[in-house]
Amino acid sequence: MSYTFIHAADIHLDSPLTGLEQYEGAPVAKIRSATRDAFKNLVDTAIERKVAFVIIAGDLYDGDWKDYNTGLFFASQMVRLQKELIKVFLIRGNHDAASLITKELKLPENVIEFSIRQPESFVIDSLGVAIHGQGFASRSVEENLVKNYPKRKDGYLNIGILHTSATGREGHENYAPCSIDDMKEKGYDYWALGHIHLREALNEMDPVILFPGNIQGRHIKETGDKGCTLVTVEDGSIQSLTHLSLDVLRWELCEVDASGLESLDEIMDKAREVLEQKYQDVDGRFLAVRFRIYGATKIHQELIVDKDHFINNIRSLSLEVGLGDVWVEKVKIETTRMINIDELKEQHTPIAVILDFIKDVGMDEEMLRELLIEFQDIQQSLPFEMRNGEEGFNFNNTEVIKKRLTDVEDLILYFLTKTEVNA
Repeated sequence: MSYTFIHAADIHLDSPLTGLEQYEGAPVAKIRSATRDAFKNLVDTAIERKVAFVIIAGDLYDGDWKDYNTGLFFASQMVRLQKELIKVFLIRGNHDAASLITKELKLPENVIEFSIRQPESFVIDSLGVAIHGQGFASRSVEENLVKNYPKRKDGYLNIGILHTSATGREGHENYAPCSIDDMKEKGYDYWALGHIHLREALNEMDPVILFPGNIQGRHIKETGDKGCTLVTVEDGSIQSLTHLSLDVLRWELCEVDASGLESLDEIMDKAREVLEQKYQDVDGRFLAVRFRIYGATKIHQELIVDKDHFINNIRSLSLEVGLGDVWVEKVKIETTRMINIDELKEQHTPIAVILDFIKDVGMDEEMLRELLIEFQDIQQSLPFEMRNGEEGFNFNNTEVIKKRLTDVEDLILYFLTKTEVNA
């Protein structure tokens, strides 16, 4: 007998996606609906491919529902699968643990949720499949759940569903930790994992141990193709694994090496080249990008001084390239100067005096604290993005001034060297 099933995880329906309001022109509605649209794609795919069942390995929801609409949306999609006689097997993860979801709805009969108290098994005799799993009772599950999973059911294809960090992954909390050997000991044929948002096969075959990744990237740290895994089974054995793209909006990092470039026009040309390739690769999806401009360049100071002008030209470029379907989330300028400071100081005594003073300020904690007091009065007058976020000013910490002293040097060097050239 041959059949297919879908392994998906980390849906995060109606994820709040906080922080979008700080970006002018952000496609807030499109981004906020992306998790639902990607989930519709999952259901559409299951129906079109006539899969036998669907597995959701945790984090269907992104936390407690704001209202019942999130649950009603999920139920409506499950009814679509019910009409096609497609069952859904799911467990709870750290984001939708039983302790977090205070609202509950009765789900269609084709949806089977595993117990949160102990491992549970369901058998599909017509397919010869035994599915084992356990959900999270609370957000923080630190014990190795695999240890209590049942041994394989002989004569069946055995599948284990588990929300786990496995042996640990950077950027993910260490929930339900376990080793590959722990999973292999159970004798299952397939481990359907969830929690890690990047697709990764921990073991290619005998057994397959797989994170399919999430189905829709939600921010710039979740770049690239997102979707689910289609598993093909023939005569009781797994034959193939196929990644299926489901995302409707793709996040990408556009890196532009400005090394050796001598004008803003050259950087813009290179940015266009990178962006056009990224847009071509997403195959008609909406594209959200972060630009990173890096490298040693003669126009480093000009980029710092005309930062707003450059950033808005990048945003204008995105509108042209994507015809409205590309949004620039952020532009990070990480170029470095090519001026030899020591040589410049030897040639220009006034510049040397100014630069030495700036250096002394950075080492004088008392003076830095006095500067903070002077700056606190203007804190509330700054735009939101300058008071918050990863690059925001913290007027209670002298480190904020130290980090900006290099920018101050660049500004001074730009205007002094520009004046000298014009003279």
